Amino acid sequence: MVGKPPVVWHPADWSNYTAAYRGAAQIDRVVIHVAQGSYSSAVNWFQTPGSEVSAHYVIRSRDGQIAQCVDDANIAWQASTWRTNRTSLSIEHEGYFYDPTWFTDEMYRSSARLVAYLCGWYGIPINRRRIVGHYEVAYTECPGPWWWWDYYMDLVWWYAWG
Repeated sequence: MVGKPPVVWHPADWSNYTAAYRGAAQIDRVVIHVAQGSYSSAVNWFQTPGSEVSAHYVIRSRDGQIAQCVDDANIAWQASTWRTNRTSLSIEHEGYFYDPTWFTDEMYRSSARLVAYLCGWYGIPINRRRIVGHYEVAYTECPGPWWWWDYYMDLVWWYAWG
C-alpha cells in the first residue's frame, strides 16, 4: 500500500464540519471537487467561521501541495447531501470548471496518490462507483467537463498497485 503523501494541516473552523469519530466502516467513497477558486481561497473559506462548507483536502495546482482541512474521522460539509457527506472523504482541487489549464500533471498525480492511499487505508474499492465527481451525488457541474477521469483513475491504480 502506498504511504500517505505529505500534507500541510490547515484546519477548518469547527463551525464548518461535524465532529464524528468515523472509522473505516463508515467511509465508502471519495468525492472529487474543483474549488472554483484558488488553493488559498478554498482553505481560507473553510477557516472562516460560519461559512458552512469544508473539505477534507485541498490540492494546489502548480505543485500538488496537499492541505488537510478536516480530519478524516470528521464529516466535511462538501457534497450538498447529508448521506454523502456522512460516508465520504472530499478532495477540492484548485481551479475552475471551464479552464483546463488549472488541471496540471502535478495536481493529478498528487491527488491520485492521496486517493490511492485513502482507498487502501479505508478499504474503498478503486473504481468509478466509489471515486466520484461531485456531480454524481448532487446537482452541480463539479468537477466540470475538463476533469480527465481516465487519466486520473489510471494514476490512482498506478499509485495503489505500482
